[in-house]
Amino acid sequence: MIIYKTSKGILVKNGNEHFLINDEWDELVNNDEVYTYLKDAISKSKAIANGAAILQESLLPPIGHQEVWASGVTYYKSREARMEESKDAGGGDFYDRVYHAERPELFFKSPGYRVVGHNESVRIRKDSKWNVPEPELTLVITSTGKIIGYTIGNDMSSRDIEGENPLYLPQAKCYDGSTAIGPGIYIADKPIPLDTIISIEIIRVDKQVFQGETTVDQIKRTFEELVEYLYREMSYPYGCLLMTGTGVVPPDSFTLQLEDIVNITIDPIGTLSNIVKTNQG
Repeated sequence: MIIYKTSKGILVKNGNEHFLINDEWDELVNNDEVYTYLKDAISKSKAIANGAAILQESLLPPIGHQEVWASGVTYYKSREARMEESKDAGGGDFYDRVYHAERPELFFKSPGYRVVGHNESVRIRKDSKWNVPEPELTLVITSTGKIIGYTIGNDMSSRDIEGENPLYLPQAKCYDGSTAIGPGIYIADKPIPLDTIISIEIIRVDKQVFQGETTVDQIKRTFEELVEYLYREMSYPYGCLLMTGTGVVPPDSFTLQLEDIVNITIDPIGTLSNIVKTNQG
C-alpha cells in the first residue's frame, strides 16, 4: 500500500481503493509496525470515492520532522562519474577509495521544511554551470532503525562545484530546492525486490533529452548496512529518510536547463515529477 500526505489528511491507497485516516504523520511513519497498523485501520474504514481528486489537488511532500540524508558512491556508475568530475582537482582517488571502503559515504541532505514534493519546483544554483538530477530509491526509517517503507528521491547536484573540491559537497548538494521526495511512501511487509527498476527521463520543450535506468541490485551496499552506519552515534526521534545513491548519471556534456521536467519512476511507488527553476520561493 502507499500513503500520501495531503492537506485533507493522510490518504492510504490499497489496490484501487483510497482511504482517509486521521493519524499524525510523524507518529505514523515512526511506527515499526505501520504495515500491520494500516491494514487494521483501513479494514475498519470505508473507502472514499474522491481519492484521485485529493491527490491531484492536495498532495504535499511526504515528510514531517524527519531529516533527509543521502548515501554517496554506492553504484559503480556513480563512482566513475565522481572520479571524472574531480580528477583535475586531484580528488578522484577519494571516490574510488570510498567505493571500496568498509565505511560508506553519508551526508546530510535536507531538513523536512526544505523538501519539495511531486509537481513542485526543484532548483539549480545560480553560481553553478553543470547541474544534474540524481534518481534515488529512498528508505523511510523509524527512530529504532527499522526500514518501514520506500519513496523516490531526486538528489539535485551541482557537479562543477563538487568537482572543484570534494569539500564543497555540501554546497553542491544542500540548498533550497535541491531535495525532492514523493509522491508517496510505499509501505511493505517485506523488502522491495532487488530487480526493481529505477528510471529517469528529462523532458525539454516537449522532447526527451535524456533517459536512463538501473536496478536496485546494482547497489554495492545493503540497505541494512547503510542504516547501521547512519544510526551510529546519531538519534532520529522522528525517524529519517535515506537516499541510497544513484546508478544513473547523465553524460558529462549534459546540464539541466530552466523549465526542464524531471520524471523519476520506481514501481510500485509511482513517478516523482519536478520542473527546474532557479529563483527561490
